[in-house]
Amino acid sequence: MNRPAAGGVPAKFTQGSTMRHVIVMTATGSIGLVAIFVVDLLNLFYIAQLGEQELAAAIGYAGTLLFFLTSFSIGLSIAGTALVARALGAGDREKARRIGTSSLLLVAISMTALSLCLLPFSAKLLGLIGATGRTLAIADRFLWFVMPATGFLGLGMMYSSILRAVGDAQRAMWVTLAGGVVTAILDPILIFALGLGVDGAAITSIISRMAMAAIGLHGVTYVHRLTTRPTLAGIAADIRPLAGIAVPAVLTNIATPVGNGVVTAMIARYGDSAVAGWAVLGRLVPVAFGAFFALSGSVGPIMGQNVGARLFSRVRQTLVDSLIFLSLYGIAVWLALMALSPHIVALFDATGGAAAVISFFCVYASLGWAFNGAVFVGNAAFNNLGFPTYSTALNWGRATVGTIPFAYGGAWLMGPARGAEGIIAGQAVGGILFAILSMIVCFRVIDRIALRAPDEPPLPPASPSAQSPFTSGKGATAGS
Repeated sequence: MNRPAAGGVPAKFTQGSTMRHVIVMTATGSIGLVAIFVVDLLNLFYIAQLGEQELAAAIGYAGTLLFFLTSFSIGLSIAGTALVARALGAGDREKARRIGTSSLLLVAISMTALSLCLLPFSAKLLGLIGATGRTLAIADRFLWFVMPATGFLGLGMMYSSILRAVGDAQRAMWVTLAGGVVTAILDPILIFALGLGVDGAAITSIISRMAMAAIGLHGVTYVHRLTTRPTLAGIAADIRPLAGIAVPAVLTNIATPVGNGVVTAMIARYGDSAVAGWAVLGRLVPVAFGAFFALSGSVGPIMGQNVGARLFSRVRQTLVDSLIFLSLYGIAVWLALMALSPHIVALFDATGGAAAVISFFCVYASLGWAFNGAVFVGNAAFNNLGFPTYSTALNWGRATVGTIPFAYGGAWLMGPARGAEGIIAGQAVGGILFAILSMIVCFRVIDRIALRAPDEPPLPPASPSAQSPFTSGKGATAGS
């Protein structure tokens, strides 16, 4: 029986076709989420039109560090989504409002503090991943513009997550879509008309993040009234459950940019041209595979509400439906990238190593990358089933064991002339293996939880790390 939400009405995702929920949430989520990725893609596209590979490479290096901050923010938003969705699924709207407020405060304070702490070390961090000379200077200047505004990005992502948790996919879409609209309008004006170049791209990024936060504030606070006046007692009550999911979720998500940083440093040995190509892929991949990212955000609320209502057969079916969707979409994107490969190279004026890296990924490695969709879904499932440390262990394994030896092996097999392509191929192979492992573990976890007695809590009361028998790893994305 569905557990009623406020007013005796069952929570939205506890009834109806799970495949329909997956498709609707993913389709609407993709539009808005891809808009975030289009922001970065447009920035790089306009910078590429300036005709200097050093500029494109600088954006690539800066993006690697910004990817770390974005992943940190995603980890925090996962906690907010999971707990708000559970409270709504259990029919406790007041608790959902309190948790939503605490989540927003947490992300705003954490992201601002982290950004300010990292800024003084930005040049050294860029040097560690291979940036040198003028390329390093340009990347560092870009970071000093953009990083202080990371708090607005965190708020925008958290607002969007809360809207998805309540089932308002359309407004969640508009939060993220706002950033893309602002970028499409301002980038040409600031970069070309006003002649600001890379500085113009940075200023656009700041304004787009502020727009996301403003749209999200309206939807969550004024439309759904899912925030309340914060109190010390309420924040104190929410910190522990939020941290219980946020800490392992953050650790899970930052594994990806760490692994990506290692790959960037390896590719940097083949010159700025190869890094410029890698930068294009870092922004092209999220746009092309945007539905994968949206699906992971959509699966969380669907599973969260059904876990709260103890409808575990629907939780399992949601996972099955997600894998069907991923398979069909991944093959379609691979075929599209293969056909469009020459046009993508020409669009970004890529030559030499940059052109080779882009072409190789589109024709070959993109099919292997498509398996990462299973990884994203697995992460969302573990977080909402109360086993977030499974994601952490699997992701770090993917970022290390599933990346470094495979990337080195690929570079060795392809030889010095095509080493950068070999690194990308090796990373894709490692991702396939860990994606399969992730799904095996995920189905077993769902089956185990479903066997619990009705009077037992469906989720572990504390961090499940001590009881976890799984210690091998799983990865998430490539790209910055």
